[in-house]
Amino acid sequence: MGGAGSGLEACALEVYREWAACHHFSLYDDVAPVLRQLAASGVRIGLISNTHRCLDSFQSHFELGGLIRVALSSHEHGYMKPHPSIFESALAELGVPAGEAVMVGDSLKQDIEGALNVGMRGVLVRRSTGKGQAPSPATWTSQLQVDSVPVIRTLYELPALL
Repeated sequence: MGGAGSGLEACALEVYREWAACHHFSLYDDVAPVLRQLAASGVRIGLISNTHRCLDSFQSHFELGGLIRVALSSHEHGYMKPHPSIFESALAELGVPAGEAVMVGDSLKQDIEGALNVGMRGVLVRRSTGKGQAPSPATWTSQLQVDSVPVIRTLYELPALL
């Protein structure tokens, strides 16, 4: 971000620490109800995040206890999405084969392409409208052969796709 001076390193460290604090964030209104619905129906839910944030604290802060069976951060794992090993590790911990799993995410590259590369299905979440519309698979950066990746605007649409 630029800058110079004797206090720069301390300032950067404080920003880094604060970025991990859950109270700076909020969940979309649809997250908890949909996770509760899916968990109640027997769906095994995993969380993979490119973060240094403590995912146990995250779940506690947002009262998601008991809904997410496996939470894996890139900081803990050592690789970030879209690296295959982070997806494979989460699948192994969940005891779910890739062909029976679905990655739901808002990043084509990190979430959807990463999941497709290990044999999972993907669902892209695009909450915005207008300029934020999801690009078609033909415009993706990789050469993946994608027949159809559903695009949803809210997690309330997700249970019907599963």
